[in-house]
Amino acid sequence: MRRAGAIVAETLQLTREMVRAGVTTGELDRAAEEYIIKQGAVPAFKGYDGFPATLCTSVNEEVVHGIPGSRKLCEGDIISIDCGAIYKGYCGDAAITAPVGEIDAERQRLLDVCAEALARGIAQARPDKRLFDVSSAVQVYVEENGMSVVRDYVGHGIGRNMHEDPQVPNFGRPGRGPRLTRGMVIAIEPMVNLGGYQVETLGNNWTVATADRRPSAHFEHTVAITEDGPEILTKV
Repeated sequence: MRRAGAIVAETLQLTREMVRAGVTTGELDRAAEEYIIKQGAVPAFKGYDGFPATLCTSVNEEVVHGIPGSRKLCEGDIISIDCGAIYKGYCGDAAITAPVGEIDAERQRLLDVCAEALARGIAQARPDKRLFDVSSAVQVYVEENGMSVVRDYVGHGIGRNMHEDPQVPNFGRPGRGPRLTRGMVIAIEPMVNLGGYQVETLGNNWTVATADRRPSAHFEHTVAITEDGPEILTKV
């Protein structure tokens, strides 16, 4: 799983470096697929429940599951890039949200809050904690900063399958849920909206957008729970 996670991290780093005005989401997807295959891995998302691409590329008000294609990125956009890979039967999964050139202060703050919420959730991923300690840490930080966490989509366990038990919500009361134990691996993935938490699925039956069409950010890591604390498997 460490190698699967490393491949995902490297792919996200590659695509992040490509993000600029004029680049299409399809170009990012092709680069990601080529890199994953060269590492001896398989794109985990492509074909998953019929999804047609290697990456999920979600721009501005799009939350998750954006389909790459001919859309060109524009100065001031933000793009969430979600990537999964399978290496020797094990999965890695991570996401970043990147600015396209210069972005306004409101969007930059959204990215900062979402990234910090992920860090706070990861810090709770220890054997002496409960699952909702992770969830609560994310929710409290986001809401303290006047933003909202998406409730319709959550993190998840991960291993030989991309989505395994338990589900990992980004909201909840601390001290509840199953006890975290050494050896568990979970994908923690705050999806944070500048406006309300309500979302809706667009006409392609994949892309999820904020109901109020305000911007959204998404950061994710695959995290192993060890005796020494959380180990991020999708970090370069």
